[in-house]
Amino acid sequence: MDQADDKPVTSLRQLAAAENECRRCPLYRDATQAVPGEGPSRATFMLVGEQPGDKEDIAGKPFVGPAGRVLDAALKDAGIDRAQTFVTNAVKHFKFEMRGKRRLHKRPNNYEIERCRIWLDHERELVQPRTVIALGVTAARSLTGKTLTIAKMRKVPTTMADGTTLVVTIHPSALLRIEDEADKRAAYQDFVADLKAAAKAGKR
Repeated sequence: MDQADDKPVTSLRQLAAAENECRRCPLYRDATQAVPGEGPSRATFMLVGEQPGDKEDIAGKPFVGPAGRVLDAALKDAGIDRAQTFVTNAVKHFKFEMRGKRRLHKRPNNYEIERCRIWLDHERELVQPRTVIALGVTAARSLTGKTLTIAKMRKVPTTMADGTTLVVTIHPSALLRIEDEADKRAAYQDFVADLKAAAKAGKR
């Protein structure tokens, strides 16, 4: 069933309900629920992550786990108010594999990203952000339709077809995987610098 084609979506509440009924790919079968985007109905900034994690799947809210805490700190350091930012994911259902009793994140494939892209497109139409920040390669692919290298896209804001500014950076979960503290601090500062570049682009 493709609810996006059944009836027009004119509000974020309608969109969240449609996402939760989505059967466009198999990921809904094992997830607790779809996790819709969250934030103002009009926002200057839209942050797009990869997919919900374990904590997000249970809570039904984006970026409430460990990566969300890193993101909150980085947004604050970059001078961006999360309360005035729309936060979402490229894929709305949690994809995972079981490891004992733990549900471990598994990256969505290209088919799942493309099947879920319609919901991100609806969010952009409704929220009309001036600047979209892609957090990681999955978000970048969903927004551009292309497989991109983060290293090549960082530091250089681009303009999307609809005039929206696109800034590409790492996903905050990447910082959690860095073991060396000095390396982690340096990577965090680079991440904050990317967000500051996005804030600057959004003021133009």
